[in-house]
Amino acid sequence: MPSQPPPRAAALAAAVLLLSATLAACDGSGSGSKDSKDDDLSAQKLSWKDCPAPADSQGGGGTPSPLPGGTEWQCATMKAPLDWAKPKGDTIDIALIKAAASGGKGERIGSLVFNFGGPGGSGVTTLPAFAPDYAKLRTRYDLVSFDPRGVGRSAGIECEDAEQLDAYFQEDSTPDDGAETKKLLDNVKAFNDACEKNSGRTLPHVRTTDAARDMELMRQVLGDDKLHYFGISYGTELGGVYARLFPKRVGRAVFDAVVDPTQNAEQGSLGQAKGFQLALDNFAKDCTSQEADCPVGDTEQDVKDKIAKLLKGLDAKPIPGLPPRELTQTAATNGIVQSLYSKDFWPYLTQGLEEAYEGDGKILMLLSDSMNGRNEDGEYSNIQAANVSINCADDKARYSRQDVEEKLPAFREASPLFGEYLAWGMLGCTDWPVEGQADHPDVSAEGAPPIVVIGNTGDPATPYEGARKMARALGEGVGVELTYKGQGHGAYDSKNTCVRDAVDGYLLDGKVPKAGTVCS
Repeated sequence: MPSQPPPRAAALAAAVLLLSATLAACDGSGSGSKDSKDDDLSAQKLSWKDCPAPADSQGGGGTPSPLPGGTEWQCATMKAPLDWAKPKGDTIDIALIKAAASGGKGERIGSLVFNFGGPGGSGVTTLPAFAPDYAKLRTRYDLVSFDPRGVGRSAGIECEDAEQLDAYFQEDSTPDDGAETKKLLDNVKAFNDACEKNSGRTLPHVRTTDAARDMELMRQVLGDDKLHYFGISYGTELGGVYARLFPKRVGRAVFDAVVDPTQNAEQGSLGQAKGFQLALDNFAKDCTSQEADCPVGDTEQDVKDKIAKLLKGLDAKPIPGLPPRELTQTAATNGIVQSLYSKDFWPYLTQGLEEAYEGDGKILMLLSDSMNGRNEDGEYSNIQAANVSINCADDKARYSRQDVEEKLPAFREASPLFGEYLAWGMLGCTDWPVEGQADHPDVSAEGAPPIVVIGNTGDPATPYEGARKMARALGEGVGVELTYKGQGHGAYDSKNTCVRDAVDGYLLDGKVPKAGTVCS
């Protein structure tokens, strides 16, 4: 639905706004091929080459800059079955990127595979952008990431074009009457119909279980005995599903910004409503506690009241945004949500609100664009198309207008500002052409080694409680919970020393942190 935040939001999504100049990608195009029917795809040899500039579907931008010391990024494509039920049938290309380990001979452990979340985020573009955060891990690992199937250059899902998406993301996502509700439903159906028309062959094959099987093939092709893995946000769900399917192949693994695997789609959306409300409360508290006056409100409640008043006014009359587009209520809400992913982006929210109060919506529009994957040229990545396609293929639930209307009171109670926005967002899979797989993922992984599971108490997109649920669901002796008392989506990239030491100690030296460790 228009400007709905991803149900399992991409890790560090707010950073996209500032990273547009540094994101980079590698080649791996192809939505289906009939010319590769190798009896054993695990025997394929990857041809690593210098990475080209990313495609629009990956977010655009320039080629990735060399790492400190001059190490160049290398890219390749891996063949995988389109349909894992027919492993000798047609194939698709999976785009990969790699930076070789920097340590000396004998120091290398293997590959460390990253998934940064979404679902729908391009790992090929994201890893180079955040590689400085993983410099220590690169001393013993090749850093590897990929575009999961359906994303970017890995058989990327195509739905609506840029012009259609501009209109789609402007539409009212919190209808006030029957006519607006009908228009919302019509917009959702038009988007979903476009996905079926343009990518119908691929839609049944983008489930998380399919991506997990791709990772097992990737492990073999990379030449690793075990899959060493760093999953963030939705990447924790993907990692949990992999561990369920291949427990004996799990190496050292870390889950950060953890998805609650016990929740269905409704419970997940309600949890996000509470999470983003908590983040907004924390933003208001932080702004009004500074020595300088808070420019967007005198008290915590005043900040929230003025934001609510702004959004109500935009519902009736949008203000100039990025011409010719106006800042609508939906775009403003989306921009606010985007800025709550990281405390580092609260100053942008303050500035955006201050200017919007004066009738200038450019900053909030830029934040909204970054959430939706729109670049400065007006082209979109396929993050929205992939996000909807993967979620709808995974989630069995299909919600009607009546379902949402019945649940609105609970969502409003969870968040006066974001509740309706997230409740109506549950319509995204209505009329989807592919049946959902399950109510929630199965991540029980008996026999797997310890997996470090990190929860952030201030995380808006994957609320803290999900980490404990994941640790329990993985099974006794597998999930090892660690708590970070902080703000934002994720913990490792907060640069908290306690979190870094625990994660680095495990991934580099195999030292499992004590269960229940708390970092602040």
